Amino acid sequence: MANLSLHLPPNVMKLSLRGRATMASTNGAPFYKTKSGGPVILEIPLDKIRRPLTRTRANDPVKVKELMESIREIGLQEPIDVLEVDGVYYGFSGCHRFEAHQHLELPTIRCKVRRGTKETLRHHMR
Repeated sequence: MANLSLHLPPNVMKLSLRGRATMASTNGAPFYKTKSGGPVILEIPLDKIRRPLTRTRANDPVKVKELMESIREIGLQEPIDVLEVDGVYYGFSGCHRFEAHQHLELPTIRCKVRRGTKETLRHHMR
């Protein structure tokens, strides 16, 4: 059983997250099963996330620059949403945050991972 403790200043409550971890992913990133089957937060390498809709629109360069400055100063505050289907991660949102991480040459990004089926993936691709 994995045990993760987050140590915060004394005026903030202490958090403890417990879960069962397994290396079930086929692409090298750790995959964690939860009892509820809901989303989990993971640091995933940028090069392991497929971005199938990146050509549909351009990101606002001003917003990307502002995010780069913020991430440099305080880190990423909101994880991007990622769909995991058969061990492959697909990102459909968080485009500006993802691009900011690329420009900062950060190897990983914090993701809220939700498991889905191939049918779920087809729905996102429409």
